[in-house]
Amino acid sequence: MRRYPRFSLFCRLLLGGVWPVLAGCAKPTSEVVVYTSVDQVFAEPVLRDFEKQTGITVRPVFDTEETKSTGVVNRLIAEAANPQADVFWSGDPLRADLLKQRGITTAYASPAGADIKPIFKDPAGHWTGFSARARVLLVNTDKLKPAEWPTSILDLAKPRYRDQVAIANPLFGTTSFHVAALFAQLGEVKTRQFLSDLRRNGVEVAASNGDVKKRVVQGEVTMGLTDSDDANEARKDGAPVQVVFLDQQGFGNLIVPNTVSLLKGSPHPDNGKKLIDYLLSRETEAKLARSCAQMPLHAGVAVPATVPSLDKIVPLAVDYGTTARLLETHKTYLKQWAESR
Repeated sequence: MRRYPRFSLFCRLLLGGVWPVLAGCAKPTSEVVVYTSVDQVFAEPVLRDFEKQTGITVRPVFDTEETKSTGVVNRLIAEAANPQADVFWSGDPLRADLLKQRGITTAYASPAGADIKPIFKDPAGHWTGFSARARVLLVNTDKLKPAEWPTSILDLAKPRYRDQVAIANPLFGTTSFHVAALFAQLGEVKTRQFLSDLRRNGVEVAASNGDVKKRVVQGEVTMGLTDSDDANEARKDGAPVQVVFLDQQGFGNLIVPNTVSLLKGSPHPDNGKKLIDYLLSRETEAKLARSCAQMPLHAGVAVPATVPSLDKIVPLAVDYGTTARLLETHKTYLKQWAESR
C-alpha cells in the first residue's frame, strides 16, 4: 500500500476536502457600486432605501456640484478597461449616451421601465430615463413684474435685460446639455450668435445651478437659468421667485430626465440590474417627486401639487445622440466662452 508523507496527506486533505467546505461556507459579497451625478442629498436616501429592501450594500461615488456630470463620467472613461462600477445614475441623458458611444455601457431592458415612453429611452437599451426635471428661468418677482418676464431663452440676450441674467458654467451639468441642445435645435450660426450676444449683454457665469438660484434669491441678478429642482427649493424656502417655462409658443422647453445604465464588464452585474429595476420603479419616482419636485415618467404616480405636469409643458425635441456629439465637439468653444469677459 502506498504511503503518503504526513505533510503531503495533510495538504491533500486541506486542499481536497477541508478547503472546499470552508470556501462553501464563505459568504459571497453582496454589493453594488454606483457612480452618480445626481445631488447626494437626493440620491443617497433612495440608495439607502434600496439597501434596506434588498440587503445589498450600495457603494456610491458622487460628483461635486461644480463639476457636475463630468467628474464621474471622466472616471468611468478612465476605468473602461477595468470597470469598478456596476451602474451609472446620470442626471441627464447626454452623459449616458456619450458612454454608450464609447462602448462603456451594455444593454439592459429593465421590466420596471417597460411602460416609460420610448422618447425617454435609448433605442438600443443602453439607458432608460426616469424622474425628469426641466430647465427653467427663475425670476425674482421683487425685481421684475410678470408682464416684463421673458418668454423665450433668446430674449435673455436683449438689451432690456442687460446685467440681469445668470447662467451656470456651460461646461458642466445640465447647462452643458442645454447649450448643446440649442446647437442641435438652432444650428451653429444662430447658437453662437445668441451666446455672443448673451456675453455682451453682461450675463453672469455662476459656478453651478445652485449658485444661480442663490444669486436670484438674493437679488444679485433678476433672473437665471437653472433646474426645476433648484427652483423648487427656493420656492419652498419662501423666496420671492417664480418659474418660467420658456419657448412655449416656439421650439419648447428642455426636459431633463435622469437616466440609468449598466456598465459593460461590471463586477456585480446581477446586483446592478436589481438597482436599475429599483431606480426605474414607481416607488422611486414618487420619492423623487416628494424630495425634489421631479416629474415622474410613469403614468399614475401620485405627486405633490407643487410638481409640474409634463403634459402641460411643450418640450424641446431632442436627439440625444446628436446632442451628445455636439457637446463633445464644442467643449473648447464653451470653455473659451465661459472664460471670456
